[in-house]
Amino acid sequence: MALELDPKYNPRGIETRWYESYETHGAFRPEYGEALGVTDHKAKPFSIVIPPPNVTGSLHVGHALDQTIQDVLTRTARKLGRPTLWLPGMDHAGIATQSRVEKTLQEEEGLSRHDLGREQFIKRVWDWKEHYGGVILKQQRTMLFSLDWSRERFTMDDGLSRAVRKVFVDLYKEGLIYRDTRMINWDPVAHTVLSDLEVEHDEGVKGELYHFAYKLSDGSGEVVVATTRPETMLGDTAVAVHPEDQRHSNLIGQTVDHPFLERKIPIVGDAELVDMEFGTGAVKITPAHDFNDFEVGKRHELESITIFDESACVNKEGGPFAGLDRFEARKQIKEKLAEMGLERGSKEHTMSLGRSQRSGAIVEPMISTQWFVKTKPLAEVAIEAVEKEQIKFYPAQWANLYYSWMREIRDWCISRQLWWGHQIPAWHCANCGHTTVSTEDPDQCESCESDDISRDEDVLDTWFSSGLWPFSTMGWPEDAEDLRRFYPTSVLVTAYDIIFFWVARMIMLGLHFNKKEPFEKVYIHGLMRDDQGRKISKSLGNNVDPAEVIEEYGADAYRFFLMATLTEGKDSKYSESRLKGYQNFTNKIWNSSRFVLMNLPEEFKPVASDDFPGDLKLEAEDLWILERLNEASESMKRTLEEFKFHIATEEVYSLVWNHFCDWYIELIKPRIFGKLGEDSAESARQCVFFVLKGILGLVHPFMPAISEEIFSYLRTFESADSESEISRKTSGSEGSTATSENESNKSGKKSSKKASKKSAKMKTAEKAAKKKDTGANSLSVSVNADSLPRFLMWEPWPRGIKLSKKDLEQAALLSQIQEVIGAVRAIRADTGIAPDKKVRIIVSSESAALKKLIEAKQASICRLASAESVEAQKDYSAGKADAFEAFSEGSVYVPLEGLLDVEKELGRIGKDLEKQQKVAQGLEKKLGSSGFLDNAPADVVEKEKAKLEEAGDRIKVLQAARKRLEALK
Repeated sequence: MALELDPKYNPRGIETRWYESYETHGAFRPEYGEALGVTDHKAKPFSIVIPPPNVTGSLHVGHALDQTIQDVLTRTARKLGRPTLWLPGMDHAGIATQSRVEKTLQEEEGLSRHDLGREQFIKRVWDWKEHYGGVILKQQRTMLFSLDWSRERFTMDDGLSRAVRKVFVDLYKEGLIYRDTRMINWDPVAHTVLSDLEVEHDEGVKGELYHFAYKLSDGSGEVVVATTRPETMLGDTAVAVHPEDQRHSNLIGQTVDHPFLERKIPIVGDAELVDMEFGTGAVKITPAHDFNDFEVGKRHELESITIFDESACVNKEGGPFAGLDRFEARKQIKEKLAEMGLERGSKEHTMSLGRSQRSGAIVEPMISTQWFVKTKPLAEVAIEAVEKEQIKFYPAQWANLYYSWMREIRDWCISRQLWWGHQIPAWHCANCGHTTVSTEDPDQCESCESDDISRDEDVLDTWFSSGLWPFSTMGWPEDAEDLRRFYPTSVLVTAYDIIFFWVARMIMLGLHFNKKEPFEKVYIHGLMRDDQGRKISKSLGNNVDPAEVIEEYGADAYRFFLMATLTEGKDSKYSESRLKGYQNFTNKIWNSSRFVLMNLPEEFKPVASDDFPGDLKLEAEDLWILERLNEASESMKRTLEEFKFHIATEEVYSLVWNHFCDWYIELIKPRIFGKLGEDSAESARQCVFFVLKGILGLVHPFMPAISEEIFSYLRTFESADSESEISRKTSGSEGSTATSENESNKSGKKSSKKASKKSAKMKTAEKAAKKKDTGANSLSVSVNADSLPRFLMWEPWPRGIKLSKKDLEQAALLSQIQEVIGAVRAIRADTGIAPDKKVRIIVSSESAALKKLIEAKQASICRLASAESVEAQKDYSAGKADAFEAFSEGSVYVPLEGLLDVEKELGRIGKDLEKQQKVAQGLEKKLGSSGFLDNAPADVVEKEKAKLEEAGDRIKVLQAARKRLEALK
């Protein structure tokens, strides 16, 4: 009895079962391929460390796109025989996680973190992480990502924490980490400092430029200043004017009185800051709350008065306004100034407003003592690595953005006023003031040996530990096997918005501590936008939940969609219709495979792939499809290496739908049904089996579940005791129709136990490695290859079949047969021949080889062209009622007499022709308009030109059809 797939493809059950089977057998690990003997030990290892998602996060469309790219590359590398590692993990996400736990604590228990204390609060965060964190890891499984879960890492694992400490201490000892008092960006909601990169600027914000007067202390007049932040006047310690400004230069050295505080404020001359043409030419100076004013304060040795607390409320330095929120203080200060007669008007002012990337709060500049990394020495080496192409950006233009930032890089503020994170390994001495920095907790000050030391309370910026991710996850600083084998990693896949945050920092730190680049290539992809081109986000109400997409269309279809819409260097657009189209593609693969399996007899034994085609007598269509498979295999290898994912998907889509399903299967049906003899049937069965297996191999990186499922059926013919049948045998009602649900479940349990037992050595080694937590997982696995399933995932990349010159000539003739059939179909469509009407086909060509092939394939041609006969003639004298189409080797004729109602068809063609002519006239008018050409985007103009060309082609076809029909009257 022939094997059968279910009549309908059910992605949910199949995807779940195969992923469970992969995990049960540890099939995502590099050791698996080594145990099977399919990994080429001489091949260059391939590795990716996943950009670690936040522990608080859930899978969004950006993750889905980013990580599908990585999985496609990883699965391709496995099939090419490279030792392959894709390492998963999560980031502790300092601010986001602490905020989440603090909110829960407040809502459920009415407590703050300070009520618990640092130690207990951190314990609560770890508890939260274990119970609620890592939702995204489960979601990654639904996307079928082939991550080596035995090597899963977390940025606060013991091993990674040791690496963070060592890096901090080493950089400190090298003078590249230092502590300093500077102007910083303060987040008044998260209560922490932010690096410059963590501040997002709202451009074009409409604000107010407010004017008020400071009275001169001697009573001789006033100085009017302008500001967008009146509340900061509470911290003013100077008024600056330009030394060459004749309006104010005589005031330099005098003082003004603060209206609310007992403070005399000096007037200073500063040509560097003051623009005589802006505002009043006089600038209020608040050294403690403005970056520019801070520099003025240093130049003139001004007092810095901090007027805000950590929540951006006015502190005691604000006198009568103490306790007010900064914005309420602004309001009341303006009211008081007006009451005192000091207000001098205001005007609208467009400005840039800095907001915290983390909390969304408006950032407050503050003076604070923080830890910094001196980045310029690190950046110089990192720039050189890209210039020398040790690291390559794809697309190449992203390197320019990298250069522009790295060449203007500023020191990196790495301390954060949080509790959750890597606490800075520095201890301050109360006795002598010395700071001890150490990888181990010290008992005393290294300078004066006092035991009165306390640890710095700040933690490190999350990006600090993330910057070590490519090598800390591999066991650094130990001489770990994974580090030796898989570092540098092969490629980093990421979006362009974190080139500065993460990519640049990984390059700097990787080169500094390993003298090797952290990755060889950086692939920067665009964003997924909605069908209107807007960024997908919850706030716009256009959010796309990958879980919902998978539920409706299946992970395979979704993955293929993501890759098919990924054009190099451009953003992608979400399209429901394209998703449905790729769901149809999975059904096409399923149905064509079902047809093949139904027509393979139970006793069928395929020729071994390495020996194919052996002694088989392949026919023209066999040679043609083999050449198409050869071309697709080579092209896809090349395009995937070049990150041209959309081209690779086009290749495999065309191979499956157009070449395999629409042509090859249709051409071999008479043979496979036995109408042309057993030898022809057997060669057709062998070839279709070989090609289907190759197609599944090419489809697999994009659609792992459906390809693995169908492959397991093919394996049944190759090995009677195939372990690859495990998943299919456990399929229940959604699997093989040859077994009942109960029988399938029993078989599944039996098979799963057998498989689990046989992979026990791998699983034991995996557990041991996790327990040690060396951060390396350098496993020595000895497993009998016969005990492990031969998953399609580990099958070699489909190999090409070397065809002789004669074979290629036969394949080319088959292409001409396709042209003939296509020409007949075009004639039928253009002249309106009814589908049930059989036509006569005459092929006029001087090719004797084509004539011979047409005679051999007459049955297939007639069936595919809906013809009653086909003949080839060297010289054919066409009748006046013959329709014809030219093709590469001659012409195709179809006598039309008696096949259609001429008057009716002429009427139809006339209406269509009139419609197309109107369309063309409208387009010509539009494209002749200078207003349209000058104002329309270039791509819109090109689309209109293409429409005009299409209309013109259609007009020519209709005119030719009308001429043919008129000859029949």
